[in-house]
Amino acid sequence: MAEGSKDQGVAAISDPEEDSPNMIVYRKIEDIVMRIQDEKAGGVAIRTVKSFLSKIPSVVSGVDIVQWLMKNLSIDDPAEAIHLGSLIAAHGYIFPINDHVLTLKDDGTLYRFQSPYFWPSNCWEPENTDYAIYLCKRTMQNKARLELADYEAENLARLQRAFARKWEFIFMQAEAQVKIDRKKDKAERKILDSQERAFWDVHRPVPGCVNTTEMDIRKCRRERNPHRVKKSVYGVPDDGQSQPSPIHISSQPTRKPTKEDVQKEITFLNIQLDRHCMKVSKVADSLMSYTEQFMEYDPFVSATEPSNPWIIDDTSFWDLEASRDPSQQRVKKWGFALEEALKDPAGRDQFLKFLESEFSSENLRFWLAVQDLKRRPLQEVSSRAQEIWQEFLAEGAPSSINLDSHSYERTSQNLKDPGRYSFEDAQEHIFKLMKSDSYARFLRSNIYQDLLFARKKPADTEQGRRTSLEKFTRSVGKSLTGKRLTGLMQSS
Repeated sequence: MAEGSKDQGVAAISDPEEDSPNMIVYRKIEDIVMRIQDEKAGGVAIRTVKSFLSKIPSVVSGVDIVQWLMKNLSIDDPAEAIHLGSLIAAHGYIFPINDHVLTLKDDGTLYRFQSPYFWPSNCWEPENTDYAIYLCKRTMQNKARLELADYEAENLARLQRAFARKWEFIFMQAEAQVKIDRKKDKAERKILDSQERAFWDVHRPVPGCVNTTEMDIRKCRRERNPHRVKKSVYGVPDDGQSQPSPIHISSQPTRKPTKEDVQKEITFLNIQLDRHCMKVSKVADSLMSYTEQFMEYDPFVSATEPSNPWIIDDTSFWDLEASRDPSQQRVKKWGFALEEALKDPAGRDQFLKFLESEFSSENLRFWLAVQDLKRRPLQEVSSRAQEIWQEFLAEGAPSSINLDSHSYERTSQNLKDPGRYSFEDAQEHIFKLMKSDSYARFLRSNIYQDLLFARKKPADTEQGRRTSLEKFTRSVGKSLTGKRLTGLMQSS
């Protein structure tokens, strides 16, 4: 009995993290992942795949993972196996090497296993400082596969404003890590870069993706122990203080708090109040600038000309907005973003006219064709998709566009079963190409500048012509009258 009570006492003071619901799930997933990687026990073969000009080390295909799950976990439905694999990927244990979206696909997509160091069972709660170091490090590595996505570039700019005072320190940390990475073997560096990227895809996911770390039950437990500090990936505390980071502190059994405990908690909360936090003004900065920029285009805030159709029954304002003869206000809006120019029919026409002058109109025509495909009836989608392929992407196409190999391969795979979104990757690539290259030149072109600054000149010119014609007529009339009088005097 004494031994039994002793064992119960040991269990009572054990770390409750190991018994948390999240940790139980992690252990089950890790058991499956270790079985998949064990080739001797019938796991999936991890191989090196030859690409066009390089080799891709330590990868497996999505088909192999799905087949293994069905075979070894007694799953009959492939959809169930894909769902289970996607849950494993969402927690970061496996990840696609060329995509930020952590899902499992039953095709030839290549996946890689995450290093145990980055497994979520290690209680990672990375700081924004760590994320800033990672993004800063990516900008120093001049490689296409490490180029920042749009949302990552926005996050980097936001973090740079938030950590303006300590940005030099963050930059030095990133620079030191880049120097260390360059000393590693090329294949090893590729694997580590992709594993680090997948780690941040879990903890700072793509907008719209499920964040598996957001609703963590351990947060409720942490409220009982407020002295726990978040675990830093690169060993940099977020508040800049040089205090140790207790990663695995064994929680004491529940007891009534003493006076000392209360005093410690009060001290801790006072420290938290003095921490550097992002001000509301900085958080709302982007929203305020957007509101100020578009304020004059909001008919509920600013007066509209010639009238406001939301107040009176006069649709002249809508007719002017839909006309192909844009006002200066509409032309000014095209300069906010390429999206605004393409929303406006007149903006699309002017941008297409500019691209035709540069012999690159096929980019916009392809983008518009894909937009039209998304609105087509379902029975017309397949035939129209093939027409777009033949016109813009097929070998010897009359209006061939310039695509990267990854987008081209994805699009050609999608066309085996064509749908409304088969050209999504290609359309996104072409849009980024136009936005970064052609759109900037369009804003500097005479076509746009004339519309922006000389909108009223045609009317003024017409009026000037009329005045000049009247002056010319009067002067000619006076001249003819004088000549007639001279002739009559001579004849008399």
